Amino acid sequence: MPGHQSRAVSGGVVSKSKMSKARRRKIALWSTFLVLSLSLALPLASYSIHWLGMSATAQDASSSVNPRSDLWRAIRHGEPGYSAVKGEGANVLVQSGGENWRQFKESALVKNISWLIVGMAAVLLLYHLFHGKNRLVARELSGRMVPRWNGFERMVHWITAFSFIVLSITGISLLLGKNLLIPLLGKAGFASWAGLSMTIHNVIGPIFTIGIFLMIIMWIWHNFPTMTDLKWFAKGGGMFGDAHPSAGRMNGGEKVWFWILMTLGVAVCISGVILVSPVYPQIQIPGLDAARGLMQDASAVHAIAAVVWTAIALGHIYIGTAGTEGAIQGMATGYVSEEWAAQHHDLWLEDMHRDGKVLLPGEPRGAQNQRGTVYGDKKPTQLGTLYNRTD
Repeated sequence: MPGHQSRAVSGGVVSKSKMSKARRRKIALWSTFLVLSLSLALPLASYSIHWLGMSATAQDASSSVNPRSDLWRAIRHGEPGYSAVKGEGANVLVQSGGENWRQFKESALVKNISWLIVGMAAVLLLYHLFHGKNRLVARELSGRMVPRWNGFERMVHWITAFSFIVLSITGISLLLGKNLLIPLLGKAGFASWAGLSMTIHNVIGPIFTIGIFLMIIMWIWHNFPTMTDLKWFAKGGGMFGDAHPSAGRMNGGEKVWFWILMTLGVAVCISGVILVSPVYPQIQIPGLDAARGLMQDASAVHAIAAVVWTAIALGHIYIGTAGTEGAIQGMATGYVSEEWAAQHHDLWLEDMHRDGKVLLPGEPRGAQNQRGTVYGDKKPTQLGTLYNRTD
């Protein structure tokens, strides 16, 4: 037959059919396709069976009612129950605000906000290294002194300042000690320090609050903004270069610090009073003894405002001490040199001359200068040179 071959093997005849190349190619292609199809279909089929089974199980679970889950879900959302507690919290089995407050304490915001303080300290350090102290232009002092702060103002300032430092150290210890101090002190050591910090914080806090409100009463009249302050800011406040813009008794930077005290400072104080009120029943504020939710909110405000305020306060402390030559003298003794006043507060110095309050060399402090001349031994036309004005 055509297309067949015959050959004899062991006395017989065996026929062998020869397959064409096209047919072999077709069989190979279909075999490959079948293998790939099965490799995909079989796993998908098993997943489908598993999914159908899980769906059926979920439907059975959802169709059944779990009274315990429904009960605690309702309680978590404020459904009242019965408890032996009297007053606020009576019949409240789960106080949801407590869990929210705990999550806030563990949040990334609380854990990282302290970097504001580190960042401010780094900026001030770099400024001091590259720029140095803002020194007086006049290298020879005349000996004339100008009264700047009276004794009561200085007493309030220093008590408040030292209280601020103590509260910052103890407050940050309580806020971040779990992450920062336990690795250093151990749990027992941190527990002892935390207890001491809390006691110190609760005692110093009310003293600090009184100081803040006294400072507001004493100095608010000198801190209302004027057009002079805008010019002061436009010229960088004298932080760079030798020339200094004009300013009254308080310059623009001091006024900004005062209004930060009026906002962040007051927020810290009020929230602190709310938090510490249960510790002092003899000075109990009505309504604050049992306001647990209010105390939780006050804790969040207190923590954030205090850290931000502390970071800004580093700038105020630096400018008033190491950053400005002669600045610390005013708060330490109550008097500043005429040259310092001329460089930093020339408009205020004019008023002090006009009122006869600039003391001549050798005059006892506290004496009132009643000379008849308006500006002492300087004529008004010389003020621009004396005060190093830039306007």
